[in-house]
Amino acid sequence: MLYWPVWDNDFINADDTGYITQNPHVNTGLTVANVKWALTTTEQANWHPLTWISHMADCELFGLMPGAHHMVSVFFHIANSLLLLLFLKEATGAFWRSVMVAALFAWHPMHVESVAWAAERKDVLSTFFWLLSLLAYVEYSRGKSVACHLFSLLFFAAGLLSKPMVVTLPFVLLLLDWWPLNRINEKTIGRLLLEKLPFFLLTLGGCVVTFLAQKGGGAVAPTPWLARAESVAVSYIQYISKLVAPIHLASPYSHPPHPILWWSGLAALLLVLVSGWALIAAKSNPYFVFGWLYFLGTLVPVIGIIQVGTQSMADRYTYIPGIGLFVLMVWAVADLLKNQPNRSFIGTVAGAACLGVACLLTSAQIEYWRNSQVLFQHALAVTRNNYLAEDWLGETLRDTGQTEPALDLFEQSVAEEPHYAPAQADLAQELLATGRPAESLAHLQMAAALSPNDAAIQQNWGAVLATHGETKEGIVHLETALKLEPHSVRTLNQLAWIYATSANVQNRNGARSVQLAEEVCAATRNGNALYLQTLGAAYAEAGDFSRAAHWLEQARMLATAHQQTNVLNRLPLIEKAVSGQQPYRDPGLR
Repeated sequence: MLYWPVWDNDFINADDTGYITQNPHVNTGLTVANVKWALTTTEQANWHPLTWISHMADCELFGLMPGAHHMVSVFFHIANSLLLLLFLKEATGAFWRSVMVAALFAWHPMHVESVAWAAERKDVLSTFFWLLSLLAYVEYSRGKSVACHLFSLLFFAAGLLSKPMVVTLPFVLLLLDWWPLNRINEKTIGRLLLEKLPFFLLTLGGCVVTFLAQKGGGAVAPTPWLARAESVAVSYIQYISKLVAPIHLASPYSHPPHPILWWSGLAALLLVLVSGWALIAAKSNPYFVFGWLYFLGTLVPVIGIIQVGTQSMADRYTYIPGIGLFVLMVWAVADLLKNQPNRSFIGTVAGAACLGVACLLTSAQIEYWRNSQVLFQHALAVTRNNYLAEDWLGETLRDTGQTEPALDLFEQSVAEEPHYAPAQADLAQELLATGRPAESLAHLQMAAALSPNDAAIQQNWGAVLATHGETKEGIVHLETALKLEPHSVRTLNQLAWIYATSANVQNRNGARSVQLAEEVCAATRNGNALYLQTLGAAYAEAGDFSRAAHWLEQARMLATAHQQTNVLNRLPLIEKAVSGQQPYRDPGLR
């Protein structure tokens, strides 16, 4: 099986940490509290509760075994490919053309990102419901079954709860009415629009919720409208070129230099000419209009009209839109060959060659997703001035103890794009680790100025201040981080530790420390020795030494089992203070 190698792939340190490995609401599995959180949170600047619940189910069944998480996404991809085949066959009646489109969808290298990246479960899950909704709609259009119409609407709602990119589905239903269902004429247009009204209402709600979630999460970039408009046409051309010739694929792509005006104009002119030709040839080649408008329309949410995030484009964004181009190309080739005497042989050979090349490219692309280091090194090899890949590779090297190359990458990233706050924060953290606190603080201040509502930056700033003689000021930033991200176990633990162990009485608060530490331990099901150590210190500050001793003993057992030397080295000092009925004082927190 083409995607079987993903079983050996690791999690990726971009997004997989926030979605799975370091998210206590997810990696603790399916619980009532976690499901409630999934239904209300806008973490990761999105509201997609079904995606969260899907990840929770994986953790409940497989723990943090990355191969199992990847294989679940592979199974969704297989299901999507089969659903696409069934949908096109039912809608058009053209079996072999539908097979070719489904095969291109299944084996196209641009879809590797959606399948092999665990955090992109939202792609394969939302597409699963997207295709079910289209299939139910086709059945409704044939038999006028109210139940099928209702199922189509429910599947659309489930898609929105998985990833809001599916908001364009009502427009695709209208395209289907035109071709291949042939339902649109002067007499039916009003009724067809009316039956789509519930779908459009869901789309409106999805757009509003998504914009608020992404704006609140700081994902909406304040890019000038003119710059966005000039980039849209260029982005469309880039996606077409990657779908037709999928080489030099990367994750991430960073923003290229601002497009030259003539290139933006040429790209826009090309799109207008193709669109005009499609409309002129609408009667003779209706599939062209369907495929072209499907591609253009379903890319609208991510094409950059509203700039979300830092990437200029992403392979995963073509997972649904690419279907339109595949339909256009397959039907066009079949039309070109229809008068050829050996059309079956030519079509079979051409199709097999095309799919063979796609499989080879996809197999190679899957290998790049083996782990974070390989993925980001490949991105740097096939792109230029990629400050995102430099920062993300730096994080990977830092996490594996490669301090000097990580520092070099962070410095390169900041030099290429000084306004990218995460790289500024990463550079600050690495400078601190190498004994340069003054330089670290300067970059943290820059990061905070660029992204004042970034909880991670506030948390890092607070930690630097607290451990370098300015504990009181550090508490202010940590409390700010907690307001921005109320359930961050890292911030909760740091504040609890400071309130319990600071050498300065003005910084101590036993009751607050116990409250924070209990929340951390509850979120992690008492399964983290470091957090249990903090809980023990908190109870000691609150004067409850019996509970302090109990939780310190639990921390020792867990730390011994997992060989957590950072906990085992400090525990004897805390236990000694508690055995003498005294709270522990951290000399580094003044």
